[in-house]
Amino acid sequence: MATLFLSTAKTFLPILLSSPPPSSPTPTLPVLAHKHNPRPQLSQCRAVSDSPPPPPYPPILTKRSLSLSLTSTFLVSIAGQLGHSAANAAILEADDDEELLERVKKDRKKRLERQGVISSFNKERAYLQDLVYQLSKVGQAIENNDLTAASSVLGQSIDTDWVQKANLAFTKFSSSSEEKTEIDTFNTSLASLISSVVQKDIEASKLAFVSSASAFEKWTALTGLVGQLKGL
Repeated sequence: MATLFLSTAKTFLPILLSSPPPSSPTPTLPVLAHKHNPRPQLSQCRAVSDSPPPPPYPPILTKRSLSLSLTSTFLVSIAGQLGHSAANAAILEADDDEELLERVKKDRKKRLERQGVISSFNKERAYLQDLVYQLSKVGQAIENNDLTAASSVLGQSIDTDWVQKANLAFTKFSSSSEEKTEIDTFNTSLASLISSVVQKDIEASKLAFVSSASAFEKWTALTGLVGQLKGL
């Protein structure tokens, strides 16, 4: 059997070697599809070409870039607010300067007018200078606890000559309500001082003297006489 198989193989082997190998079938292209429907591919290409370009990729935000952006925005906002505030402050300062200048002008005008009045009332100014002298003697006597010496200067009431003359000067130089208030305070305190000295009350005399002297000093400051009288 083996011999038969070998002989058969010898018979068919030359035939197989001499015959050309079968070629693989050539694939046929879909010609019919191209012939009957050529436009879908063109329309597909056109659709692709006509489509808008894809949107750009969004910027990549990092913590550092976000922090810088927020900081820049904050600084711009602060700068705008500061500029606005500075402008308002400049306007307010200009208004304040104008008001201050007007006030200075009015005060200077009033002071000059008052100086003219003071210069024209030499007799009344002499009355006030005598008042300063008399109060100085009373104050020294009270400081030494010598109420007898204080009483000899003050008298028994406010009807003494030097007190009456002082009130005449008060009337000449006083024009405002504040000045008149200080005059009333002075006369009330002086009456209390005289009464305390008569009663030999040293503590009450000291308090009354301080009150009357303070009222007189305030009045001279209001009227501009503080630099015109010696001993103040």
